[in-house]
Amino acid sequence: MTRILITGSNSGFGKLAALSLARQGHDVIATMRTVAKGDDLRSTAEAERLPIEIRRLDVSDPASVAEGIGDPDDVDVVVNNAGFEVSGALELVDDELWTRQLDTNVLGPMRVIRHVLPAWRERGSGTVVNVSSIAGVVGSPFGGAYSASKHALEGLSEALHFETSGFGIRIRLVEPGRFDTGFHDNIVTVDGWEGSDYFDRAARFRDSQGALSGDGPAPDPQDVADAIVRAALDSDAPFRNFVGNDAQLIHSVKSSMPFEEFESVMRSTLDWHE
Repeated sequence: MTRILITGSNSGFGKLAALSLARQGHDVIATMRTVAKGDDLRSTAEAERLPIEIRRLDVSDPASVAEGIGDPDDVDVVVNNAGFEVSGALELVDDELWTRQLDTNVLGPMRVIRHVLPAWRERGSGTVVNVSSIAGVVGSPFGGAYSASKHALEGLSEALHFETSGFGIRIRLVEPGRFDTGFHDNIVTVDGWEGSDYFDRAARFRDSQGALSGDGPAPDPQDVADAIVRAALDSDAPFRNFVGNDAQLIHSVKSSMPFEEFESVMRSTLDWHE
């Protein structure tokens, strides 16, 4: 039986992954900044008699991270899922929003990782699953602050892989495309966005993004939860796990050609030529 700690598990991918892992019989420590938001998860766990323990953990607070994790030797896997998105043109993102974006999405996971690594190196085992995004591979217009944070998460994950693999520690990335989850409730829009010169262009870009997902049914967020489960438990899972037709398409196209050609292909696919 594996003991798995998940951050940001009150909704979205984190909540689905917590339920999936617990239904397989694994002990889950479901953490979140506000435990009252975990009432729905708690009710489901009680109704199904699932091994889920809910704890408070704010990734932006080192003391909360230490208290929420407790003894690292009692944890086999950490899933860094907590995060939020700043939306708006980069020109309009002020220092306070930049600080919040990077503190939560980059320093937050590292606070969790730093807390467990010494004990894990000593025992010679442990797995970190960092939930990134296709935005960590491609800079997304009007979501550049979020993209920057996920690019940073990708870079530190690669570095951690090389630094820790010799100690028996696995680092894995899960990179979803666009999915309809509660994550969108956590989007923070920059001040002055609606009246800016960028607003109408951003709306047209957002409308065009559906072309990347195809005409089939809406992508199921459970697919991302399943990818998290595999990354957490399967030693043969690849370092990178792209989830969703859009994420797989974007990664495949970008990795196969120069940036200028990639830009041309994506603008044509999206019919977005501004």
